[in-house]
Formats: sequence, C-alpha cells, structure tokens
Amino acid sequence: MSDMTYEAGTKVGGRGAGSADVASGLRFASELCAWVATPWALASWSVVAAVAAVVLLIGLPTVFATPGDKNQVVVPVPGAVTVGLVLLQLIAAVAASWAAWPVWAAVAVTVLATACLWTERSRWRRLLRATAGTPADPAL
Repeated sequence: MSDMTYEAGTKVGGRGAGSADVASGLRFASELCAWVATPWALASWSVVAAVAAVVLLIGLPTVFATPGDKNQVVVPVPGAVTVGLVLLQLIAAVAASWAAWPVWAAVAVTVLATACLWTERSRWRRLLRATAGTPADPAL
C-alpha cells in the first residue's frame, strides 16, 4: 500500500493510491499531444485558429477547476466541467493526431487516450460528486 497526496494536499493511503500517479501521467501526456497536434492540424487552415486552439486547450483547465482537485482554483466549477475539459483534451488529441500526423503516431495517441480514459475513471467518479462550492473529496 502506498500513500498519495492530491494536488490540494489531501493525503490518501491504500490500494489504488499509486494509480493516481499513472492517471496523472497519462492525462498529462495526452494533454501534450493535444497541445501539439491541434495547432499542427489547424495551422494550414488558419494560424489564428491554431494559436486560439492552444490558448483554449491550456487556458480553460488553468482557469476553471473543481475545488479539491487543484491547489489553486481561479474559477470554481462543478466536477462535471473538469471532466468535460479532460474529454475535450482527449478528443482534440485523437482527432488532431489523425488529421495531422502519420498513422503510426495517430494510433499511438489513440492508445494513449484510451488508456487515459481507463485510468481516469476513479477521479471522474470523485469529480462528478463535487459541485462548484464543494471540494472533490479524494478519500471517496
């Protein structure tokens, strides 16, 4: 058994605590793919759209967060919004990779996003129980 400290500083121990590290890593890798592939796919159509996509993909999760899921929350939102923002990143990563990259790279991003979906399940359950004013309790 290991202990896991969530971003808000709440320490959780027990089975599955290490899986939060895996989920965070996969989520971050998927976000990186979205941040790179989306402007790459849009740049030939519009440089402004490519820049706007990156600003939105990075900016929205930075500004809007569920209390208890991050240390600093600029604008508190219900957990469903945070889940939606992660889904937006995953969809952008997969769709843009298929539009802009070779098949082998798009397949790799699709596998990564699928693994991220699988590992995010417990976090999403916790987030979906949280409202904008109620912290997402990592112990749940």
